[in-house]
Order: sequence, then C-alpha cells, then structure tokens
Amino acid sequence: MQRYFGLFPPLSLGWVAAIAEKSGHDVDIIDARTLRLTPEQVLRQLKETKPDVIGFMMTTYMYRETLEWIRYMKQNMPQVKVIVGGYNLRVYPQASVLPEEIDYGCFNSAYNTVPALLAALENNSSLDDVTGLIYKRGDRIIETDHGEEPDFDAYPNPARHLLPNELYAEFPTERKNFTVMVTSKGCPMGCLFCEAGRTQYNPRSVETVINEMQECHDRFGIREIDIFDYEFLIDRKRAMAICDEMIKRKLDVIFACRARIDSVDEDILKRMKAAGCNRIYFGVESGLQDMLDRVDKGITIEQVRETIKMTKRHGIRALGFFMTGLPGETRDTLESTVKFAMSLDLDYVQFSKTTAKPLTQLWRDLVKETGHDYWREYILGKAEEAVLPRPWTDLSNEELDYLTKQAYTRFHSRPFFLLKSAMQVRSFDEFKRKFMAWLAMQFRQEKVSKADDEFVAYCENKGKLNWYKKISKWSAPF
Repeated sequence: MQRYFGLFPPLSLGWVAAIAEKSGHDVDIIDARTLRLTPEQVLRQLKETKPDVIGFMMTTYMYRETLEWIRYMKQNMPQVKVIVGGYNLRVYPQASVLPEEIDYGCFNSAYNTVPALLAALENNSSLDDVTGLIYKRGDRIIETDHGEEPDFDAYPNPARHLLPNELYAEFPTERKNFTVMVTSKGCPMGCLFCEAGRTQYNPRSVETVINEMQECHDRFGIREIDIFDYEFLIDRKRAMAICDEMIKRKLDVIFACRARIDSVDEDILKRMKAAGCNRIYFGVESGLQDMLDRVDKGITIEQVRETIKMTKRHGIRALGFFMTGLPGETRDTLESTVKFAMSLDLDYVQFSKTTAKPLTQLWRDLVKETGHDYWREYILGKAEEAVLPRPWTDLSNEELDYLTKQAYTRFHSRPFFLLKSAMQVRSFDEFKRKFMAWLAMQFRQEKVSKADDEFVAYCENKGKLNWYKKISKWSAPF
C-alpha cells in the first residue's frame, strides 16, 4: 500500500515558498522524490542556483532520512543556512535542531516565522523577536515566544508554479493533472489513534477555497483534487457553500475528500455529486461496536452500513479506512472486521496497523505506562529503528503483519470485485497502475521491508520525466 499510495505535491513546502515569495524573496522547490533525484543531482542544482537558505520539512518517521540529506548538502555547501519545519517540530522542537547541520527550526506556522527570520538574516538583526523560532546560541538552544496562531484563511495559495504538477497522482487517480488541497486545519473529535484529535478547527473561507480551485484549473490544468482535510464536512454549511460555488462556476474538476460516517446525509451527498465529488474516504476502523467504542470513534456499525449504501446510491465511490491491532484486538475481532469490510459495497479499503504516533492519546498512554518515549530517543539517535510494542493487544507484531496482509489480499482479490474494478478504470495507465499494485500485493510483499531502488509506482510518468529533462530547470541533474 505504501509503495503505490501516491506521489503528492509537497504542499507544506508550497505554502512556505508562497509565504517567502510574498515577502519579496526568490524561491525554488526541488521535489526530489517525485523527480527521482539523487542527493548528488540535487546538490548540482543547488550549486547552480546558489541559495542563501535551504528549507526542509521534517516528519518524525522520516527524520533520519531527511537529516542525511541535510548533512550531505551542508557538507558540500557549508555557507548555506538550513531551516527545518514540519510535524516533528511540533512534537520535539529542541531535539529536532540538535544536529550541528541545522541552523534554525520553525515550530509554529511559517506564516509569521519565515518572513521575520529571512528579514533578520538579511539585515543581520536580532532573532529574539522572531516568534515561533528555535535556534542555537553557542551551547544553548534558544526558543522564542510561540507567537499567535495565524488565520489559515490569510495564507497565500501554495506555490504550485514551482512544482511538476503533471507528475502527481494517487492510487485511485482518474484524471490528470492531479493535486491535493487542505482547506482546514484541526479536528475537534477525540479518536485515540489520531494526532489531530481535539485540535482547534481553523478553516479557510469558501471564497478562498474556490479561488484556489479556480487557479488550479485555469493555471495548472488540474482536473482532479483530493481534499486532505481531516474532516471536510465538519462544518456542513461551509461544505455546502463550497459545492454550490463549484456548481455555479461550472468547474471542470472532480474531487475527493475525507468524511466521518456520521457527517453525510442525502442532501449533502446530492450536492457533492453535482459539484464533482467522485469518492469519499470514510474512517470505519472496525467491524465491531465494542472496538469502535474503545477508541472513542463515536459512530455505530449500523451508521456505517447506511452511510456506505447512501453514498453509493448517489454515484459516489466509497473508500474505507480500517485499522488492525486496535486495543483489545484478537484474531477473532480482526476476522470480524475483514468480513464486515467485505460485506460493504466499498470500492477500495486500507488496513493500517495501529501505531502509537506522536501526539496521539495512544502515544501518551504508552509513554506514561512504559516511562519511555521511543520517538524522542529515535530523533536523538539513541534508539535503533524498530517496530513499536502494542501492549493494548495480545497479537504479536509478526501476527499483525501477516493478518494485515491477508486482509488486503482477501478483500481485493475477490473475482467480482476485480471485475468491477477493471470495468471502472478510465485509462490504460490507470489500469496498469492498479494491476501492477495487485500483483505486487499478491506476490512481492516481503516479510521484512527492504529498499527497492528499481521500484517505480507510476510508470505513466516516464515520458513526462523525459520531457522535464529537456525543458525544465531540473535538466542539469538528470
């Protein structure tokens, strides 16, 4: 699933770039993953453009890999300043900037921090007034005031003009060009496994959202958008207004979104379909009410059945997110979940192994119970990379790996499901992508993950990559 999940635009860096451009700076984005660039190729490009500052987004799970890239660039361009931001800075701000190669960390939004930091560097002035900043002063790590949480609606649109928009796709993609959008931050719900649980809801206005969609359509030829909000329909009135405006403008765009099972009804589904919604990702998690209650999901099994039926009646594809290894999970409960998933008319499912991710209640409980924060030790380089324990279930990690793979295989290999899926594809490239993913799921899944330098998830990009070699600023590194 991870291999074929998607090639998504680095939206966070797109916002940082737009914010920096708005304050008068020249910016480039090098999306090395999508362009299949090596560190050496990226370095060659950087030496041509001679940047003063290089920015990286750091997640907790990819911290060490990102740090390797930072060290390589800094070793070969020691004069360049490095600033990092992203999810990991919210969790472990000081630990994130300990490596000597990292000069600055942005632990609040880039909206205020980045322009103020760049101005301070440009004018050689004090950094103490730059809010949301963490940096080193001698042997000390200085953390400035957090600063205000900016209004998300004030953000400029992400700098998609700096990205290879023709290359992005996700597994169910039907139309190109494809992009993702985030129209709101935060989620007030309290699911134990989610890092966004009970965080402040911060939406962009209807006008801002629609104008960004219009820009995607008119300027970048985008015809499919995946809205990555934690819950697009949390403000029903706002969601309806967005759909109404899409209908009014006759936007030739299809879109997908994430929604809670209890957020939809006949009226909003009808409006969403008319606006171009072609699939909804629902967080189902389990096929047993007791399991749902244990993680504070706040939905019922009957609601799940009715919502999926209702969604399909309106001609919208329904995709289900399920979890394996939930608190109290056994082989029997997981078997019930798999059978429940197969009883629903879902177009695609994802089975994710429950993990104590940073900032989730499961993580807080695990740290409290064990007195040990694995992720912090991992960031500090004091822990070997390993699968975290799951004390809330008697299933071993090996059993869970096996059962999760079986769940994927059993759901997606039913003859009628395969036939229906094949009849729904809209291009040969889409068919090839999904067929190769099915083959890999059946025959290539290793027991222990291994690097595969030859793997290409989206073979349809090959010709476009060659085109980029010829005409774009990325030509030199290839």
